[in-house]
Amino acid sequence: MQSTVSAPNITEPSLYLDGIPHDRFAEIRNADGLMWHDYADGGFWVVSRHADVRTVSRNGKLFSSAVGMTNLWDLEADAIEARRSLIDTDAPDHTRLRRLVARAFTPKNIRRWEDTVRSITVELLDAFVAAGEGDFVAEVAAPLPIRVILTMLGVPVEDAGYLVELSNYLVEGTGDTQSIPPDAFGNTTELRLLPFNSPASHALFEYGERIGDLRRANPQDDLVTSLVEAEAEDGDRLSGSEYRNLFHLLVFAGNETTRTGLSHGAIALADHPDQWQRVLDDPAMVKSATEEILRWATPVLHMRRTTTEPVEVGGTHLDAGEKVVMWYASANHDERVFSDPFTFDVGREENPHFSFGGGGPHVCLGAFLARLEIIVLLEEMARRNIHLTRLDEPVRAPSNFVHGVLSVGMAAEVR
Repeated sequence: MQSTVSAPNITEPSLYLDGIPHDRFAEIRNADGLMWHDYADGGFWVVSRHADVRTVSRNGKLFSSAVGMTNLWDLEADAIEARRSLIDTDAPDHTRLRRLVARAFTPKNIRRWEDTVRSITVELLDAFVAAGEGDFVAEVAAPLPIRVILTMLGVPVEDAGYLVELSNYLVEGTGDTQSIPPDAFGNTTELRLLPFNSPASHALFEYGERIGDLRRANPQDDLVTSLVEAEAEDGDRLSGSEYRNLFHLLVFAGNETTRTGLSHGAIALADHPDQWQRVLDDPAMVKSATEEILRWATPVLHMRRTTTEPVEVGGTHLDAGEKVVMWYASANHDERVFSDPFTFDVGREENPHFSFGGGGPHVCLGAFLARLEIIVLLEEMARRNIHLTRLDEPVRAPSNFVHGVLSVGMAAEVR
């Protein structure tokens, strides 16, 4: 049965200043079939139930990432080609690009970085505890993932602050307003041709090109060297635009989404001290607590696909060329799958969340790294018996794409 009722608005960025609008998503999940959402360029079908998100995610042939790309809005043909990255491709291009970079993100290779992650985590935590209180995002959640991914890439760690600044501007680009002019960072490219419609993308492209040129001239044991030297079995290499967009993706995804998870995790543990005590009493619970933090945070709220042929989803018939948007924020709170989905439960046994996508070809490359960073943070907090207390309300990003936290005051006490 196809819904004839339009969905409540879930795209207005300001809605997310108070957190995810769960009441609106519940209304959409409980409707018959899919609900249609009006939008500036015509609209899209809302895929909100866990089972439907899984169906769309795991069938790249029927639900394309390349046709129309993954944005809510439609792009002109030249913008599609200029902005296309790994997440905006289908097989065989996606298979080729992913194969060139995936080796660095296997569980085995990620475990190589555990000592680095732990060293950075200890340094940041000790400084935060010594200060007694501060902005947890600025002092811990933001610097931890950016320093890790920069170390892996082979980028100077002293540039972390600059790249966090660029990432913040990219998130800003998913909202209604930008605080920087179109020509910021020397940009002369039309914003519609840049990821996130932001001049910060131009700056990140330029930065990536400079590092790439340095590694071509002087190879190192790092990820940027692997990217510029990567060669497929048929001799294929990354093109210039493929390298720029992939570097952009790795910096943004390796930084922004993980810091969002860390920020929401800290808030949840401060707001639910009984749950943190469960972890302290049973350190083996760190892994289940990590999965619950990821579900609770849902760092990326949605992704779009476009149908390639007629198909039925959730009881709704769709023609070829229709836009569908998977809302992970809704699927991760689907009452059909999660018992008491609005309860933060560090011991949740069944937790098939979609915070790294719903499976299939586009499952997040950085999933193992993000998990490692959260696990290590929890382990080091538990080892020191650190208890967090929230001092103010979190300042959230006005974004319908990233469930971001810009700042949150925390006090840290060792008991």
